[in-house]
Amino acid sequence: HCQAKPIPSRLTSAAALKLEGSVENGATVLNHSMTLVQRLETLLAQGNGSDVILRIVTLSTDEVKVIQAHSLVLSLQSDVFTELLHTANSSNLVVRESADSAAVFDKFIRYLYCGDISVHLGQAISLHRLASKYHVWSLQQGVTRYMTQHLSSDSPTGHVVTWYQYAMKIGDMTLRNSCLQYLSWNLSSVIQSSEWRSVSEELLMSLMQRSDLVLQNELELYEALEAWISHNQPADAVAENALQAVRYSMISPQHLFRLQKQSPLMLKYRESVRDLLFLTFQFHAASPIQLAKYFTLNSSLFMPRNYLSPAWGSPWVINNPTRDDRSFSFQTQLGPSGHDATKRVTWNALFSPRWLPLSMRATYSDHGSLQPTRTDGGLPRVIITPANSSPDFAGVSFQKTVIVLARQQGKVVVRHVYSFHQSTEETGNFLLDADLQRRASEYLIDSSLYLHVIVKPIYHSLVTTRK
Repeated sequence: HCQAKPIPSRLTSAAALKLEGSVENGATVLNHSMTLVQRLETLLAQGNGSDVILRIVTLSTDEVKVIQAHSLVLSLQSDVFTELLHTANSSNLVVRESADSAAVFDKFIRYLYCGDISVHLGQAISLHRLASKYHVWSLQQGVTRYMTQHLSSDSPTGHVVTWYQYAMKIGDMTLRNSCLQYLSWNLSSVIQSSEWRSVSEELLMSLMQRSDLVLQNELELYEALEAWISHNQPADAVAENALQAVRYSMISPQHLFRLQKQSPLMLKYRESVRDLLFLTFQFHAASPIQLAKYFTLNSSLFMPRNYLSPAWGSPWVINNPTRDDRSFSFQTQLGPSGHDATKRVTWNALFSPRWLPLSMRATYSDHGSLQPTRTDGGLPRVIITPANSSPDFAGVSFQKTVIVLARQQGKVVVRHVYSFHQSTEETGNFLLDADLQRRASEYLIDSSLYLHVIVKPIYHSLVTTRK
């Protein structure tokens, strides 16, 4: 057993001096850390004092990349390298990597010396994989953050689907959920890109089952599914499951008739969706109130997604969103049912940039005088109410959804989706982190707030016992 050696008095004195200096009033910090980083980078580039040679062998090829490194730096940054160096029989350390990882290995090693790295879309997975393999957690977290912030970046063949599949493979649920949310909220643009073809069967079903998909209408989703099945030629069971996740009740009878006659997909798998189509035509033919006596109408089949077509809502651009209240009116179709196709509901929407909750409003004293209250701290709020009531509203509640658009990496994308019954106050987090005062706010496009308001009729079963 080794005995602890006494610490020399000169070191304790130096430590005490350092502590005193750190708390001394008026002390000036001389920071030459960048010079140290530059010297470390030069040390790596020139290989001075190198005591270990890294040989990076690319799997399935004979290519070998050689890097002169320093065991102290490698061990300081990675416990995996510490173990590898401990078990190595010589100063030569052989590591085997895929072609993608080998291509960025020198970048990875440079990060261990310098603490900074340039990341490109096509290198993100390789760097994340290396950081995970060698337990360089700061780099792993940094690359994950980079990926979540660059989902909307343009790339020749798309990258979000690939990142999603990688996140699923390594079990990174944070990255997986970020990718899935982006794909769901920007599905219209995704299905028009070449990336749509590379969607896996698992991802396809995850998307098909969601109610927060943002797209023009359900017909657009059906046509995208048809294109995906035509390209990927999945097993019949996969195609049938995907087709059964289409919400046919949200498609008009006219379009359904055309699909039954002209869609190769529908002609091939008609039997698997026959019952769904039969129920859909009943839904379109009868009053929802009448149908609710016999069928459960609060299932996903009768639940609208976030449709951008004019029948379901309206875009709303709010100029100078930090000034006075703004209001506008728009109309929607009463419901997706053919029975309600000609009925319209007028909605009044109010945007208030500094609405104050009741707890923050002015109060009256016992003598009737108005007590001052804070006027700052008010939060943006949207209220949406019908312009009039109608007996047609029976058995229906209206969910409102406000989509907030933003420009990221030069592309307009959906940044947030808020759903509520009457007011965004119900969500509690509407634009909570948005700095609308700042012209360059990531929530603003050309100093304006770009919203899209959607009204979704939600049907309720009127009786619990079927007749």
